[in-house]
Amino acid sequence: MPIRRLPPETVNRIAAGEVVERPASAIKELVENALDAGATRIEIQADGGGLSRILIADDGHGMAADQLALAVERHATSKLEPDDAGDVDLLRISTLGFRGEALPSIGSVARLTITSRSRDSADAHQITVEGGDQRPVAPAGFPGPHGTRVEVRDLFYATPARLKFMKSERSEAMAISEEIKRQAMAHETVAFTLDLDGRTTLRLPAEHPGDGGRLKRLAALLGRDFEANALLIDQERDNVRLTGYAGLPTYSRGNAGHQYLFVNGRPVRDRLLQGALRGAYADFLARDRHPAAVLFLDIDRLYVDVNVHPAKAEVRFRDPALVRGLIVGALRHALAGAGHRASTTVAADALAGFRPHSGVGAGAAFSPSSPSAQGFSGWQGWAGSATATAQVLPGLNERSARVESETAFADQQLTEARQAEVIDPLDFPLGAARAQLHGTYIVAQTRDGLVVVDQHAAHERLVYERMKVQMAAGSVTRQALLTPEVVELDPAEAERVSARADELAQLGLIVEPFGAGAVLVRETPALLGDTDVQGLIRDIADDLSEHGAALALSERLGEVCGTMACHGSVRAGRVLSAPEMNALLRQMEATPHSGQCNHGRPTYVELKLNDLEKLFGRR
Repeated sequence: MPIRRLPPETVNRIAAGEVVERPASAIKELVENALDAGATRIEIQADGGGLSRILIADDGHGMAADQLALAVERHATSKLEPDDAGDVDLLRISTLGFRGEALPSIGSVARLTITSRSRDSADAHQITVEGGDQRPVAPAGFPGPHGTRVEVRDLFYATPARLKFMKSERSEAMAISEEIKRQAMAHETVAFTLDLDGRTTLRLPAEHPGDGGRLKRLAALLGRDFEANALLIDQERDNVRLTGYAGLPTYSRGNAGHQYLFVNGRPVRDRLLQGALRGAYADFLARDRHPAAVLFLDIDRLYVDVNVHPAKAEVRFRDPALVRGLIVGALRHALAGAGHRASTTVAADALAGFRPHSGVGAGAAFSPSSPSAQGFSGWQGWAGSATATAQVLPGLNERSARVESETAFADQQLTEARQAEVIDPLDFPLGAARAQLHGTYIVAQTRDGLVVVDQHAAHERLVYERMKVQMAAGSVTRQALLTPEVVELDPAEAERVSARADELAQLGLIVEPFGAGAVLVRETPALLGDTDVQGLIRDIADDLSEHGAALALSERLGEVCGTMACHGSVRAGRVLSAPEMNALLRQMEATPHSGQCNHGRPTYVELKLNDLEKLFGRR
């Protein structure tokens, strides 16, 4: 068949399939145009999941009449300026949009109307494009002093086949809401309003620039629990800065839906950044749990390429190792600074698990022989003699563990130089041990509440942290294989593994190239014991391909350390003395990450007096 040039309308519709994938994609492009125009207030309306009608109104600098016709022309943009030689540098992009494809793409598949008034103009003008058919620019009314209103009706009416691939109106509306949330996170100084089918679902006032305003905006979008359990991130390395907030490990989620990543103010979905986030929490969360985080990466425009995909949702870094190292290091530094802190939701979940006891029914007789009296400790005041009390409440005088006096404990903890001082154990963050229940849980009293500690989970984390310190202090012990093992891989995978031989050697794995498409394994980490070498190398090759880092080996070492720590820690069911319980509490206070076990579960629950009073109806 002969080669033919496609008609411009067909070319535009083909390109629109990449830029405008769904209504949320169109809204993303239009909102980014408003932000690039310097808008401080953006209103979004969407009906029928965005398929029937979309309206974006902003108070930006607007467009003059002679600019409207250019705005709907493909690859026409105000955001890129040529140099003296007429060349445009695509590596110096400081705006969110730059390709000049959004408006013509939308106009080729929908009914598009743009009304705008520039700052220095007294009149407003309008242009309409329907299915690629452009109407002349005409005068129009405009409610504000300056800005732009973009209305999109009957999205994809010119490409009916695309409509068949759209999800339900509710699903499309949820995607629109999620997109607006991302844009609002990145621009806290801009006010956003979102109306879906005539109902206001999001109204965000402009916040002050800086960490305070950003956290206030995030709290409005992600909830007060995120605000209460978020750690401030602010680290810089080689002119690359990482800011934002990351949740405590015990404030984790069952999916990655609460992970938001931005590069130079642009929302992105980047596997490198997501892999770095996963690696930073590898020691603290189980594989089926995901951290909550909102991270902003500011990097020189020359070191990041945003011209990777028409949707501009992907980026490429010139030095990905630097970016990944910064993210992992900054997050681990923040998590270490949190010490033994656990999320506030742990106490809320515990309180939600309490159920008030119904007691005896209305009008029922209350006597020592009634079922409720048998478990009611207050009955001992009415039962008479101690013998009668023991008979009514068997086991009342028994204890799971004996707790010595506070003075004896304080004396034990004081050094010789401070024997004369008086330290009240209640002033410690985790308080003073009062009892041990079921040989598993330590109950401690604090100045304003109580703490319940899972002794096995807590000690497991303490042992694990000590093992990590020992690993960091020296090289990992290796064991030589009796017969070196050859692992067959894809040639590209084998090359990636061989290129990281030095890094793998630091983790105790000695590999070397073995012809095309294979590597030879001579030594493995002794901590792994009799491991599946073939599976290990293939997992590492997959990680290198996906994330550019050997996560599988480090994660397996972490799992082995966690397993060893589990076997070497205090077991549930072991009765502890008061000094042992208090020593465990003091170690928890001094050890980073002791608020959660190796699997991300909380090691203690703290209840304030206010919480206890609510349980008993005192508040």
